[in-house]
Amino acid sequence: MEKLKRDGDRIDINRLNENENEGEDVTGGYILKIDKTAGSNLGSGYNNLNSFTSNFRPSNASGDQNIYFLYEYPDAEDITAQQKDYISTYINDFEAALASEDFLDSLLGYRQYIDVSSFTDFFILNEISNNVDGYRLSTYMHKDKNGPLTMGPIWDFNLAFGNADYCNGGASDVWAFRFNERCPNDFWLAPFWWERLMDDPSFVSELQARWASLRANELNTAQLLARMDQDINTLNRAGAISRNFDIWTVIEEYVWPNNFVGNSYDAEVQYMQNWITDRLQWIDGAIMEL
Repeated sequence: MEKLKRDGDRIDINRLNENENEGEDVTGGYILKIDKTAGSNLGSGYNNLNSFTSNFRPSNASGDQNIYFLYEYPDAEDITAQQKDYISTYINDFEAALASEDFLDSLLGYRQYIDVSSFTDFFILNEISNNVDGYRLSTYMHKDKNGPLTMGPIWDFNLAFGNADYCNGGASDVWAFRFNERCPNDFWLAPFWWERLMDDPSFVSELQARWASLRANELNTAQLLARMDQDINTLNRAGAISRNFDIWTVIEEYVWPNNFVGNSYDAEVQYMQNWITDRLQWIDGAIMEL
């Protein structure tokens, strides 16, 4: 729930001052996001004051959908023209390398631009939850001085874990990264990155290995469900659950965009536990077929 910002205890990247506009100084740090515009953005909608546009349209786009990268740090009011030019050129070069026929080349390919492990973890966290906003909204990335583009931190999972009733957001057996195939008319589509990465056998192999490692430990089904039970017990002992629903009487009420409406708190918990169990099992098989 904390604000995402540059800080030694948050996003620990170099402080980029307004007079750092050339050489290695201008290489970082930056925080960008793919998201809707907010009240703090300069001007109306997406514009060259608050963002830059990808040179590559998202797959399955059928209208005027584009990918916009919003300046988060330095923010739109503080980032200089030279810094804008540097980070937009860096992203454009990464995308061009990823889209090119040489994208697997060790010298010309995309890997020179990114922290691959952050991309695999970002993928897993959005997929384990089938985050319907994943990749296309509330998507943060950062770049430190002299460092690669790094995905994260993760943010905004309120429409995840089976809690969305549109675009298969409640399904446990679809890939979130293929959102554009299911909902090509949505204004906010996912960038082409993730589908293209699946064309790299090495990336897929690394992703599969990371999934197997996590499933044996942090993402073990029994361990995840036990953690949920532990958290529920803590909330019950504190009386937090009863106080919450005394104030917000939403049990048995549809709150957009619920995919499931239970008749009790326990029913909601059971739905989520069943959903997570099904989701983990589906990914176990599906990830080996990528």
